[in-house]
Amino acid sequence: MSNSSNALFTGPLVKEAFKQSFVKLNPRILFRNPVMFTVEIGTAIMLCVCVWIYLGEKSQGSLLYNCIVTGILFLTILFANFAEAIAEARGKAQAESLRKTREETPAKWIQSVGEIFTNEIKIVPSSQLRKGDIFLCEAGDIIPMDGEIIKGIATIDESAITGESAPVIREAGGDKSSVTGGTKVLSDSIKVRVTAEPGESFLDKMIALVEGASRQKTPNEIALTILLAGFTLIFIIVCVTLKPFGDYANTPITIAAFISLFVCLIPTTIGGLLSAIGIAGMDRALRANVITKSGKAVETAGDLDTLLLDKTGTITIGNRKATQFYPASGVGKDDFIRAAVLSSISDDTPEGKSILELAAVDPSVYGVDKPEFIKFTAETRSSGINFGTTRIRKGAYDAIRNLVQKAGHSFPDEIVAQVKKISSNGGTPLVVSENEIVMGVIELQDIIKPGISERFERLRKMGVKTVMVTGDNPLTAKYIAEKAGVDDFIAEAKPEDKMNYIRKEQQGGKLVAMMGDGTNDAPALAQADVGVAMNSGTAAAKEAGNMVDLDNDPTKLIEIVEIGKQLLMTRGTLTTFSIANDVAKYFAIVPALFIASIPALQSMNIMRLHSPESAILSAVIFNAIIIPLLIPLALRGVAYKPIGASALLRRNLLIYGLGGVVVPFIGIKLIDLFVSIWF
Repeated sequence: MSNSSNALFTGPLVKEAFKQSFVKLNPRILFRNPVMFTVEIGTAIMLCVCVWIYLGEKSQGSLLYNCIVTGILFLTILFANFAEAIAEARGKAQAESLRKTREETPAKWIQSVGEIFTNEIKIVPSSQLRKGDIFLCEAGDIIPMDGEIIKGIATIDESAITGESAPVIREAGGDKSSVTGGTKVLSDSIKVRVTAEPGESFLDKMIALVEGASRQKTPNEIALTILLAGFTLIFIIVCVTLKPFGDYANTPITIAAFISLFVCLIPTTIGGLLSAIGIAGMDRALRANVITKSGKAVETAGDLDTLLLDKTGTITIGNRKATQFYPASGVGKDDFIRAAVLSSISDDTPEGKSILELAAVDPSVYGVDKPEFIKFTAETRSSGINFGTTRIRKGAYDAIRNLVQKAGHSFPDEIVAQVKKISSNGGTPLVVSENEIVMGVIELQDIIKPGISERFERLRKMGVKTVMVTGDNPLTAKYIAEKAGVDDFIAEAKPEDKMNYIRKEQQGGKLVAMMGDGTNDAPALAQADVGVAMNSGTAAAKEAGNMVDLDNDPTKLIEIVEIGKQLLMTRGTLTTFSIANDVAKYFAIVPALFIASIPALQSMNIMRLHSPESAILSAVIFNAIIIPLLIPLALRGVAYKPIGASALLRRNLLIYGLGGVVVPFIGIKLIDLFVSIWF
């Protein structure tokens, strides 16, 4: 999925949104938006008034004036519908590009007899595959359905889904076994077990989400809708009570004036943009290559209090590197390097390769005859080489210590001290022995990602607590945590430790986010308020989380938090701006209604509007055109800066609160200067 295009308005999008703006005029559709639904009722009443005037009624003003008011009210609804439709059209355009990757694909189905799979392969359409079926994919094949690799390893091109051109490796077992339908096998062959029924694949869910078919209003959105409905009810009462005041003052108030006042006082701006803001929030997440299973997940991300992050691959680069050789007393440095190099010849891990790089010596110069390589095992926690009468081992401190002491040799005190020093500095010590005599210790260091501490500082300014999760010992974990700048850490973490930490935070009323990719992460992902699963992870992890990161970037959580906060800020600032607008519109219309019979109200006509008719028209015109003018802001979102909640509140009140009062005064006055030419 490409996210390269960020154009808000393109020809096809605008054309589709324009058509949908008229479709959404259907009262059964518009009823979901109480603010705009009442505007539609007001427009219908004005249409009846225009017909009434046409038939001879003289008390409601001129036909032209009433028709213009009716037309402006109709445009107000149309602009609000367009705001929602353009946001939906952007999602549908993305869905269409995704749908093209979901073409019918031939699958090499491995037939079975009962629960026993045979070696017979049958070519069937991908739509015939069912959950639990096994299929074969070879180099050049398109993966027909979501699944987990049960045998083999392959290079996969996921660009159709993620937009990234670099291929990835997926293999059976572990946390990198998940494959997605629509991606392509570039090398080798794999056997895959289907994990989704037709129509329920990851791609199907993505399409439904970006089209808005699965979008439901979030709790905050529902609460704001109820608040706006309450405002609407209040202003209905306010406008109705003006009638007896007008009769008492012997001031006739036309139906057009009542409806114009009502439409201008209710928060039509935020009412028209509310749905667009929510849809655009999910759209921004999608453009960051994050699939959200609901708008609630994006919104919750903006309110997060605690963030759990894996150390390896998130805070650190992920591959520990050898940084220093420390020979034991009485051992020459060259002799120690020789032992370290020979013990690492068969070590294909990044750590083993980094030892050879640090030594900068070609192992062939040592002329080892008939070597026997000893592989690393979890039981021995060491590896090495045997040749002739020489035995060289490299491994964890306690493993080599036991080996040395078992042979009756002493373990040097200075090496013990060096091991503790390396651990306290966040490193990993590897002790090397030759014929059960300690030669020295190699220091491995986790390399902290550049700029990660600055990102954590951004989160801290947002009010988010960061927690590092690691399997390291507490001493190493403490050093890395302090160096990276996280607020807390969980050392020697097991799956239940993550769960317990999340529950503890939630019991304190906090919202918690976590990322993971393995089956063992699934319980914690399900427990967290925001669970981000890696697309390369297991099916269990992706099902448990409420977001999926297509880029498999663990630091994406930080970006998700910013997207969530931007969504909440955009909704809050536009609500503030919309309600603040009412002040100017009140001062435009109310004095205009009574100024003829109560001249003292002239002092309230602070904008010095030309006439009652031009004042009302200017207010309703401004009320209509402000909606399309704010559509780009609703879709792009308000610029977010991590400066703290109180500072953000002051900033937004100053810009959008004060601006919401000042801008309408200026806008209505300018429109009045133009309108007064005709009225």
